[in-house]
Amino acid sequence: MILEEYKDYLGFAVAGNFANHLGEAGEADEFSVIKTEKKDAPKGIFPFYIKNHDSFLGTFPLCDDTILTHGKEDKNLQVEAEVALICDFEYKDGKIIDIVPKSFCAFNDCSIRVNDGKKLSTKKNWGERTKGMSQDIIKINSFNEKDSVLAKYHIASFIKRDGIVYDYGTISAVKSYSYFFTQLKDWMIEKFNTQEDCGPLEELTPFLKNANKAKGMIIAAGATAYTEFGKHNFLKKDDEIFVYVYNAHVHSFQDIMNDMSGVDLFLGQCSKLHQIVK
Repeated sequence: MILEEYKDYLGFAVAGNFANHLGEAGEADEFSVIKTEKKDAPKGIFPFYIKNHDSFLGTFPLCDDTILTHGKEDKNLQVEAEVALICDFEYKDGKIIDIVPKSFCAFNDCSIRVNDGKKLSTKKNWGERTKGMSQDIIKINSFNEKDSVLAKYHIASFIKRDGIVYDYGTISAVKSYSYFFTQLKDWMIEKFNTQEDCGPLEELTPFLKNANKAKGMIIAAGATAYTEFGKHNFLKKDDEIFVYVYNAHVHSFQDIMNDMSGVDLFLGQCSKLHQIVK
């Protein structure tokens, strides 16, 4: 299902916010021109959807049950399992003043893996139904690490191919993002206002010129590292994609595996995304 209720949101994502991801995704060389103030800082932010933009970014890509290849199976399509933050924001005098994460869900920042020297955003939206976003939306009680429910959540992702389930991304605690909580929020506000066009990244201020018309922002916080299977196996038609963002203090990994196997479970503190590649 296309998630119509989010067509009035801006879509952005964080690049390089998990250790080793860029190298495993074959993007480390392209990002080598990006210098960060701190060694473990994310590389930057890129857009994946800007309503009414006069480029591919104006196409709404979010869907909760399908990934369409649009004939690009030969472009090495790869799942990127992430947490998406659904945010309010304040925009004043041409600048982002504040970002307030209100809720979160499982997200698939599905990507084309071709090193062609083009901007990263060109590999992130190639038409309708090319991104995944769960409809299991969970409210955020706080975005401070000390008392945020998100500190208890883990990210897990899998591919079911020909009836066999494979781990795709490494199981990762949300708090193991390089930057998250207040540190990520402060960094994002700065980047939205100061990021320059460099290498695979773009200046962001032109994408914000109509920000006051948006209902909010969807910000994908960054993809986990890959398992060996995930590194070397790209998406094929009829693959089933599973991304779980689950409270690991409440649900076990076995609960997640049982859910994928069709066991009738109530995952009350979990955001689940299940998509089929077509």
